[in-house]
Amino acid sequence: MADQSNLFADFKSILERFKVPGVDVSAIVESGRKDVEALVDANRAAYEGLQALLRKQTEMLTEAMRNIQDASKRPGGISPGAAPAQTAQTTREAYQKALADMKELADIVRRSQAEAMTRVADRAIEHLQELKDMVRPKPPGS
Repeated sequence: MADQSNLFADFKSILERFKVPGVDVSAIVESGRKDVEALVDANRAAYEGLQALLRKQTEMLTEAMRNIQDASKRPGGISPGAAPAQTAQTTREAYQKALADMKELADIVRRSQAEAMTRVADRAIEHLQELKDMVRPKPPGS
């Protein structure tokens, strides 16, 4: 992949050839660079959130398999002849654990999305201010 700073330097040199009066090429190029940086940061946050989600799912699967193995080792653990009360209790615990796990996964996704969107929204606000500054009339003699 091409070096990001070189891309913006090349773009800047191309724009400077046109020499449009009242246009601050450096400000435009810097604004674009910041936009790209914000998108890279947002994508990084989303990727890190995805990694956290996958780690948590792996932990959940490992724990579930361990619990199944432990239950199979107990006398009458998961056999069809197990006492109904014991089966109901085991089922209730598994259901409650599954709900807690789903909530935790949803929280990981929500935090990841919120972080990525915050980064993009912050840059959008900053970008609007930069645009306002670029189009603001300059005082005579500047």
